[in-house]
Amino acid sequence: MANTASMEEMTQVFSDELALCNVGPGEKVSVLSEGKHLQDYAEAFVRAAEGLGADVNNVHVAADSTGGGAEARIKEVGINPLSEDPAAMATLKESDMVVDLMLLLFSKEQLELQAGGTRILLAVEPFEILKRLFPDEDIRRRVEVGEQRVQAAKTLRFTNKAGTDVIYELKSGDDGLKRVVTEYGYTTTPGRWDHWPSGFLACIGTEDGVEGRVVMDVDDIILPNKEFVRDPIDMTIRDGFITEFRGGEDAKKLQAFYESFEDPGAFGIAHIGWGLNQHALWDVSAPGICQDGRAYYGNVLFSTGPNIEFGGTNNTSCHFDLPMKDCSLWLDDELIVRDGELVPDDLRAPGR
Repeated sequence: MANTASMEEMTQVFSDELALCNVGPGEKVSVLSEGKHLQDYAEAFVRAAEGLGADVNNVHVAADSTGGGAEARIKEVGINPLSEDPAAMATLKESDMVVDLMLLLFSKEQLELQAGGTRILLAVEPFEILKRLFPDEDIRRRVEVGEQRVQAAKTLRFTNKAGTDVIYELKSGDDGLKRVVTEYGYTTTPGRWDHWPSGFLACIGTEDGVEGRVVMDVDDIILPNKEFVRDPIDMTIRDGFITEFRGGEDAKKLQAFYESFEDPGAFGIAHIGWGLNQHALWDVSAPGICQDGRAYYGNVLFSTGPNIEFGGTNNTSCHFDLPMKDCSLWLDDELIVRDGELVPDDLRAPGR
């Protein structure tokens, strides 16, 4: 679907977003894009940042041999043309903030930028979705309340009526803190990454501390394939890895996709969390990378593959996000989600 918004409207919405990110005079902002992808976004973000008084670099790199673009890159994460462009990388490292229109997720380049204190905002979804899921302070509050609960917990368990029952021993770093990624759609903190649009949080288990069974039910979502499950997919998990797939054609297709990477890390269990955005839709038909499914209110987002963004060691390029609805989720003994609805008052959206 082609973007039909005017440059003026786009610039205004992007200006509102950058204002949430505390962009202003004295800030160095780089807008990163590649090839022919999202060049209208690049122009509008540059205009928006300049309008807020920032010092702006328009960092444009050539697309790699795949042709680039977020929808292609999210199917094989961690690989991008920045690795072949040290000059562009140097400019980004000197920035206070990078607007990522490429999708650097799960790449060593993103981790380098964050380690140097550069905050990053990923924005690759269609403009209509960016507007509809525009972030606000209440979503941030609820995401951070969820983060506090994860920090206090030792285990996470989730179930569904199709047969899922899996337990995560939650991973802490050397500082004793859980490795949690919060996504509420904007970033103000040095070194912090966020994704506009979003509205969820996620954490990881210890390397061998995820055990149980995950059964994806009909109408759960397979990402990045942007497909609804048509018949249940039953996965056995042992010591943090998928060890068996059972089911019909969907299960066989998914297993074959994992196996095509010829990488044992593809079967590793990555992050787990839940959605908090009441404006998100349970839909795979829209263009883009389906942030709606990831952020959907009350979902459980079960993911496999790389976990380096969370301080883990698995850097496989095979990454699946598998949003599941109508699940229940506990942190230790506290019920957080019951059959797809948030339970604690301080996590529920207004009017829910």
